[in-house]
Order: sequence, then C-alpha cells, then structure tokens
Amino acid sequence: MMEEHRHVTIYDIAEKLNLATSTISRALKDHHTISDKTIKKVKQTAKEMGFVPNTLAAGLRGNKSRTIGILIPTVTQPFLSSLISGIEITAQKSEYSVLIMQSHDSYEMEVNLAKSLYSNRVSGVICSLAMETKDTSHFKQFSNNNIPLVFVDRVPRDYDTFRVVINNYLAGYKATKHLIEQGCKRIAHLTAGSEFGTLYNERKRGYMDALIEHELPVDEKLIINLKEMTYEDGVKACNQLFDLKIRPDGLFAPGDILAVSAVQTAKKRGIKIPEEFAVIGFNDDPISKIIEPNISTITHPAEKMGKAAAELIIKNLKSAKEEDAKEITFLNTQVLIRESSKRI
Repeated sequence: MMEEHRHVTIYDIAEKLNLATSTISRALKDHHTISDKTIKKVKQTAKEMGFVPNTLAAGLRGNKSRTIGILIPTVTQPFLSSLISGIEITAQKSEYSVLIMQSHDSYEMEVNLAKSLYSNRVSGVICSLAMETKDTSHFKQFSNNNIPLVFVDRVPRDYDTFRVVINNYLAGYKATKHLIEQGCKRIAHLTAGSEFGTLYNERKRGYMDALIEHELPVDEKLIINLKEMTYEDGVKACNQLFDLKIRPDGLFAPGDILAVSAVQTAKKRGIKIPEEFAVIGFNDDPISKIIEPNISTITHPAEKMGKAAAELIIKNLKSAKEEDAKEITFLNTQVLIRESSKRI
C-alpha cells in the first residue's frame, strides 16, 4: 500500500532547528524581531525540507484567502476568456489567485455560486451578470461584509458598487450609423437579456437613436429579443427576419457569433453579403476574421477591462478607508469595417 504523502509544516522545521514555531513563522515572514542570520537559516532549511506555505490556512486565520472570485456566464466566449486573462495577470502581480465560476446565464446558478464564493472567504468578487438575472440581492452578502465587489460588462442598473463598462449606447449608435452610411434602410437588430441589465438595452437604445436621427423607421418586427446569445438562436432569429414580406437589408448583431450565424444563414438562402444584406457584429472575436466574408465588428477591450476590475479590488483591499463606488468607462471602442458590411 502506497504511503500517504505528508506535507512539511513549520513544526517540522522548528523540531529540526530546535527553535520555537513562532520564531519559524516570523522568520519566514522576514519579521523585524528576528535576526538576519536566523531568517537565512530558517529559509534555507525550509527550502531543503520542501516546505510550502499553506496560504489558504493563513488566509482563513485572517478571514481572507488572497483569492479573487470571478463569477461569469461562461469561459467559452472569447470576450470573457480575455477578461479573465486581464484579471489574472493583475491579480498575480499582487500575489492573489483567482477562483472562476460559471453561471451559464442561469439566475439560480448565479445565486448558488455567489453563496459558494462567500463561503470560500474570497477577498473580492468580479462579476458579469447572468442573462436571466433580474435581482441582485444575493450580492449583498459581499457588500454588507466589506468584501469589494466589481461588476464588469453586464452590470445591473441600480447597485451602488464598482463597475467597469464600455459606452454601450455609443457603440450601438456607431455600429448602426455605419450600416446607414453603407446605404441600409431596413436595419434589423438582435438584442438579449432582461430590462434589468444595461448592456444590451444600451446597445439597442444606440441603434434606435441612430435610426431616428437619420429619419429611418424603428420597426419592432426587425428587433428580435433572444433568450441566449448562441449560434443556434442567431440562425432561428435570422430565418424569422428573412421570412418577412419585406426583409431587412442590414443587421446589427450584439455579438460576433450572432453575426456569423446571420452571414451563414443568408448565404444558405442565396442572399448576397453585403450587397443585399450587410452585417456588423460586436467584440472582434477571432472568428470574425476567419469566416468568409470577414465580419465587420466593434472592438471591446476585454483584457483592459479585466485588469481595471482587478485593480479596483486590490486597491480597495489595500486601502485603510472604504473607497467610494465608481464607474470606469472605456470610450475607445472602434468600428472595424470588413467585407460583411462594406458596400461603398
């Protein structure tokens, strides 16, 4: 039978060096009350014995785990995986680890995972809301216990905490204006989420204002609300649009995967891209550059947003006084014009 591996503890080092465990503990932390000679000897012995500090136990003793909880809809979307990368890069620089949980756009799962993060005693939480979420009372457990909370991208309308977003209204306006400039007159739009969140509603508001400003009608038949932002949902919605008596000649999709589904559905039905149907997506996902024709899109600085969110958490944890909640808005979204919409 294989012998179970036992971790080396500070008690083992203390026994070997015939020193008190408190001396070992302080020496490993470079405490000013311990001599340089002893610190050097303790650290050298610890290294030789293969000692690894138990950061979780140390964190729990101080009621902090040096872990940032990340609660997002999924890790499979390129935007969200880049967001995680930005969070992790910043967290590691300050010696924090991350704990990632996926809600899969389920409100019920988001509630349960928030409880799990709280019971894991995370130092802070970064969240992008699930599509189904209409109530954020499950996040009060963090706010009420001085655990910093940052909402990113999909943020609630009314919650007094940190936010990191882009100007979704302006991005939606710019995307629609581009299609108008290419000669589109009947522009469709796919939207998603509940009225509770701001992201898709703001993009829709930008879309509608661009139409109104250019004296084009806002036709409710051309606006389809999706339950999920999937390729399959996009295909279903586009077939619905193409079955209209007067079909649209342009589409603003709030995600590149939806733009891809629109292009492929149009091609199957013999509709020419962009001559008969111009498409613009959102996020500048890798797939937008792979598919033929390439997808026009709006840039979305995911990694920068992740870094900004982690910086807010870490700054708040280091600050002696409570930081005032604030919003960081990235304004530098750009229209990337490619084959799917370029007529002129």
